[in-house]
Amino acid sequence: MTSVVKSSLKIFLLFFFIAFLHSPTTQAQVTYLYQNCSSNSTFAANSVFQSDRNRLFSSLASSNNTDTGFSNATVVGGGDTVYGLFMCRGDVNVSTCQQCVVNAAQRLSSECRASKEAIVWYDECLLRYSNRSFFSTVSTRPRLGLLNTGNVSDPTNFMRTLYDTMNKTADEAAKPAAGKKKYATGIANFSPFQKVYCLAQCTPDLSPSDCRRCLSGVIGDLDWCCDGKQGGRVLYPSCNVRYELYPFYQSEAPAPTPTPTTVPPTNTTGSQGKSGISSGTIVAIVVPISVAVLIFIVGMCCLGKRMRKKHDSVPEVKSTSEISNLDSLQYDFSTIEAATNKFSADNKLGEGGFGKVYKGTLANGLEIAVKKLSRESGQGVQEFKNEVEVVAKLQHRNLVRLLGFCVQGQEKILVYEYVPNKSLDYILFEPEKQRQLDWTKRYKIVKGIARGIKYLHEDSRLKIIHRDLKASNVLLDGDMNPKISDFGMARIFMVDQTQGNTSRIVGTYGYMSPEYAMHGEFSVKSDVYSFGVLLMEIISGKKNSSFYQIEGAEDLLSYAWKLWKDGEPLELLDPTIRESYTPNEVMRCIHIGLLCVQEDPAERPSMSSIVLMLDSYSVTLPTPSKPAFFVHSGTDPNMPKLLFGQPTTKSAPMSVNEMSVSEVIPR
Repeated sequence: MTSVVKSSLKIFLLFFFIAFLHSPTTQAQVTYLYQNCSSNSTFAANSVFQSDRNRLFSSLASSNNTDTGFSNATVVGGGDTVYGLFMCRGDVNVSTCQQCVVNAAQRLSSECRASKEAIVWYDECLLRYSNRSFFSTVSTRPRLGLLNTGNVSDPTNFMRTLYDTMNKTADEAAKPAAGKKKYATGIANFSPFQKVYCLAQCTPDLSPSDCRRCLSGVIGDLDWCCDGKQGGRVLYPSCNVRYELYPFYQSEAPAPTPTPTTVPPTNTTGSQGKSGISSGTIVAIVVPISVAVLIFIVGMCCLGKRMRKKHDSVPEVKSTSEISNLDSLQYDFSTIEAATNKFSADNKLGEGGFGKVYKGTLANGLEIAVKKLSRESGQGVQEFKNEVEVVAKLQHRNLVRLLGFCVQGQEKILVYEYVPNKSLDYILFEPEKQRQLDWTKRYKIVKGIARGIKYLHEDSRLKIIHRDLKASNVLLDGDMNPKISDFGMARIFMVDQTQGNTSRIVGTYGYMSPEYAMHGEFSVKSDVYSFGVLLMEIISGKKNSSFYQIEGAEDLLSYAWKLWKDGEPLELLDPTIRESYTPNEVMRCIHIGLLCVQEDPAERPSMSSIVLMLDSYSVTLPTPSKPAFFVHSGTDPNMPKLLFGQPTTKSAPMSVNEMSVSEVIPR
């Protein structure tokens, strides 16, 4: 009897789980891919252009515009005119489209703070703006190539089939038709057991001929990006293509069967049966009864499980101090609401991969930072509380202190100490602010970050691998002391923190070590790599994710390596601080940074060694080897070619932004 009940319960739960997944009330989830912030033309903070850009984003993100999946807008203000557009993937529904545009606008606002021209790609949409008009014009740069590193067994025949199918799909996408989206999908068999699924799309403002010309360009770049690979895509600002070995897009719903013009004869022995009861009546009776039985079964199972736990399990023994500690960390939701003025937009400090952050002030005058976590955490409430208790005990002068938490329904909230000078990237990458960070301050920040990560790796009661160390996750207090934030977040989001392999990439491309970004292999040496990238950014004042080609170097690390090999390492130094630096300290930091970003994790120093190297000149530094490059721009300096690990499930191959602010180049 018990096995029958369990089997029935599993069937019913599976049915309702599937129904829930397809429920229109499920919150839309979107996947960030990459952004490009141009540094050729910039604007000052709080300028007219910034205000006009905000108006543009507000206009594009309105529900009226997202209904059609595409919109462009122009804002004429006191400065340059701002032009912008968004396009959602052709199969994306209205709610997901709007969510994607909102997220894209927020990301460009925070990550491209001073750029007069930028673009961001999500799996579901793209959003771009500029101070130059680009409407109805084919734009092919910057371009983005993403690929699945798994190889096909017969690349020659596969690519032949792919090009043939992709060109037919492109022809269909560019076909002129009134009101038609310039979007199409195609399927082809390339073996008896496998199919290739293709997608092509242009921005609807292009003419059919321009659309086809744009698609010819991206199809031609498949060889540059993804030759012989199991999946890939090339994205231009005006068009894009993608292919996979599984259906990654939503198929169009089949057209309803036309109602016949003649009424078929009534089947007196068929659907109504001898009793004359219609099938509709039977359904109306059976369905409510089935639902009632399901509710009863679920209720009895839950009750039985609770009783078994009560009588049979050994209760977990906690000391009085442990219980009181957990209680003392918990805040009432009403307290948090009052402190943040109900999470007012005016109190918002920023947004990252793990959630939005708000400034708050408690009744006793204490200023706090409140992080509303995204709802992707796989933990239950008790597990979440336990992890918060662990992380709250990790205290160091170079870590942001976690004060407590709040749980309200599905909302999970973390409460941190408030750090007044915002994040390092807010000052370091802003031309008008970076002068505030002279070399003495930068060197102090470098050493503080190193000590904070060393504590997480070696001195805390648990070994914590941060996995998203970057400038935006380093906060600065009133004395410009660095405080690392978002440590322990992988624990709170139930991602394994020991050395190992994971199919869920949590981090920011550009800061992530190659072995982690491409294969999911992580260790403390993954954080060391990120520290090396961050160290180069602090020295140069340039952001690795938006570094432009200089003297043949494709990214910040290759540029630093080139200068090192040419005997001119000090040329890497930020020009704004060349009057205040100490040459020996800068040289040593560059040397340490190059040691941190070596390809072989075993050759990278530990954080304890790095702290010693920074504090003592008596330590002899080994000779670094060439940095690991896993982001290659090929012939285009603005276009990284990103390599992703082979997916373990039939989802998008290794999502590029799965983690704390995760920019593919990311954040």
